Amino acid sequence: MTETVAAVRNGPILEITLDRPKANAIDASTSQALSAKFVEFRDDPELRVAILTGAGERFFTAGWDLNAASEGEEFESDYGPGGFGGFGELDGLNKPVILAINGMAVGGGFEMTMAADLVVAADHAQFFLPETGVGIIPDVGTIRLPKLLPHPIAMEVLIGGRRLNAHDAMRWGLVNHVVSADELMDTAREMANRIISGAPLAVSAIIDLIKRTRHLSVEDGLALMRSGDVEIYETMLTSEDAQEGPLSFVEKRPPEWKGH
Repeated sequence: MTETVAAVRNGPILEITLDRPKANAIDASTSQALSAKFVEFRDDPELRVAILTGAGERFFTAGWDLNAASEGEEFESDYGPGGFGGFGELDGLNKPVILAINGMAVGGGFEMTMAADLVVAADHAQFFLPETGVGIIPDVGTIRLPKLLPHPIAMEVLIGGRRLNAHDAMRWGLVNHVVSADELMDTAREMANRIISGAPLAVSAIIDLIKRTRHLSVEDGLALMRSGDVEIYETMLTSEDAQEGPLSFVEKRPPEWKGH
């Protein structure tokens, strides 16, 4: 029997696949399984980047499993420490998550896209939020989407039922690249390998600082960064890797990152 959530290590890359026919819909137990994979990713120092995709070509995920809801699963169930989808609310996750959107990203699937660091979409992908049609609201989407899109576009998606195709999503900055379906995973892996070429602590410090300062002014963000209170930033400044970078440049050789 196929695992609902499978993970394969590709060197320092953890490739996670959601495989729950017919639409890769996510119930509480599936979200908990995704959270478990992302906790493993967060806590393993050998892993640098995660790629999440869906099985098949029609759905990345249809979002919340309405069949489970009709059987009594509550909207505010225990979805695991990472929240719905496994990673968007996971404390201490300062490593990049790439989504490879292989089809429709519906409801919670679209919200997962909003929470990712980088997104590659197949050219037939679609993004939409149908929640008002089933009597609820997209909790995360209601908060995140107006910060990512111009107000009229966000409102049309949230309350007007507008579907964004892959090129719409890229035009509005929700997606990094649009490629054919057979190029999807290779493109995601290329992005991951470019990230891996950088120093691990530097990458993590950037992600951590973005999370801490996104609600602050530039002045307040810089003050926080220079306060000495951001542990990963301070660790990065005094790390061996911070010395290795300039040294490798002077010696005209690739850097040998140690992550400390």
